Amino acid sequence: MRPIDAALALAVTLIWGIAFVVTRTALDSFSPALLMVLRFALSALPVLLVARPAIGWPRLAAIGATLFLGQFLFQFVGIAQGVPPGLAAVIVQSQALFTVAFSAALFGQVPGRRQVAGLLMAGGGLLAIAATSGAEFSFAGFLLILVSPVSFAFGNILMKRAGPVDMVALVAWASLVPPLPGLALALATEGPGGMGQALAGASAASWLAALYLGLVATTLGYALWGRLIARYSAATIAPFALLVPFVGAAASALVFGEAFGPLRLAGMALVLGGLAVLLTAPRPAGLSR
Repeated sequence: MRPIDAALALAVTLIWGIAFVVTRTALDSFSPALLMVLRFALSALPVLLVARPAIGWPRLAAIGATLFLGQFLFQFVGIAQGVPPGLAAVIVQSQALFTVAFSAALFGQVPGRRQVAGLLMAGGGLLAIAATSGAEFSFAGFLLILVSPVSFAFGNILMKRAGPVDMVALVAWASLVPPLPGLALALATEGPGGMGQALAGASAASWLAALYLGLVATTLGYALWGRLIARYSAATIAPFALLVPFVGAAASALVFGEAFGPLRLAGMALVLGGLAVLLTAPRPAGLSR
């Protein structure tokens, strides 16, 4: 990999890792539904400049509903329910575990022995993390945020089967999907008055956080990642994604003083170790990544 591209890959991991801390800041002023509306209304702005990608509307809507709506709504809800940002970064990255598992179940892409070992390690880590729920966050909060990587995994599969597309265009047009359901949910739970009060009373930090999530973490982050994927193999690029939870955990510890007990650390280590095995294991015949 060229040094400039390695630097870009590292920049994306920083952007996405820091986004978990930024999300916690934005949720101080906005509800999860309203934050989702703001994030994807901003990331959809390039539709004014780029043509729709060459995929059908049903697939585009499905990608937007899984990769964006499902992933980020439940991520935001989980963090709002008390799941610390650093821990959330690890849980969301378990999407690789679910991607392999769903590919095996849906398409018969049977994982090899090393991948099975990685699945078991990561799954055991998630169970250990679940066992730490209690005073800081509820088990219900853990289950809610766990929907995020599950939805992320379905989005990965849909993206893979869509073939090569312009990532900037795909991100922009798929970003049109989350705002309307998010707006409907915000209206149902907060009402127009509550939404207006949240928008009017939001801090400058929360507004800057929403801008970061929409324009930097979504538009810029996915555009850079798409460029790298187009240039290099998945095996070359995917390991960089393992750095995202480390960045998220370090940033959360620095900004919010997030602490990790022995069991939680063990669970996080198992998840990340299992994901490393999954991403570096040889690909069996017939198995796609």
